[in-house]
Parts: sequence; C-alpha cells; structure tokens
Amino acid sequence: MHEMSLCESLIGVIEESAQKEGFTKVTRVRVEVGRFAGVEQSAMRFGFEVVARGTLAQGAVLDFVDVPGSAWCFDCGRTVELENRLDPCPICAGTRLQPSGGMEIRLKDMEVI
Repeated sequence: MHEMSLCESLIGVIEESAQKEGFTKVTRVRVEVGRFAGVEQSAMRFGFEVVARGTLAQGAVLDFVDVPGSAWCFDCGRTVELENRLDPCPICAGTRLQPSGGMEIRLKDMEVI
C-alpha cells in the first residue's frame, strides 16, 4: 500500500514546515491528487490517521482536491481531458495518447494554529 508511504512523506513535509513557520498544530490538510496518480483516497485517509498519531497533525482533517487527467492526442494534436487513462480522445476518438496531467500528488495547503 503506497498510500502509507505517501502519508509518511506528507507528515515529514508538515513537520518541516512547522519548524520553519513556527506553528504547533495542523487542523486541516488539503492534497491535490491527480486522477491518474493511482491513489485510493480511503486508504490514504486511513494511512494519514495512523501516521499522524502523536504528531502536530493528529486529528487533522485530510481533504482531497481532484485534478483531472489530461493527455496529448497524437492524432488530432490537442491536449484533452480524460476520465480514465485508457479512454480514447474525446475529440477524434484516437487512441494514441500521451498522458500529460493528472499524475501529481501535492500538498496544496494547511490550516494551522
């Protein structure tokens, strides 16, 4: 389950930010997750709850901001939004697509005290 290691990295970033910025408690964390990132949100919520125990993020709410998937279509030469990674181009129905967005996992912001 790679969600657990993602949560451990997230806590590391939060703790590093706390040292730099001087906050002592995190109440909410928002993470951008691309549609093609392969993240199971329920597993990540569970993992975050587990790894946050005993840290300044204990009890914080983990929210997700969905980032749509996109790809460059070699057939029509356009960047298109996709629901699923293997979908054909919604413009020309071409199947030669190169994913170009929606693979990211990024800490967007936090509410802190």
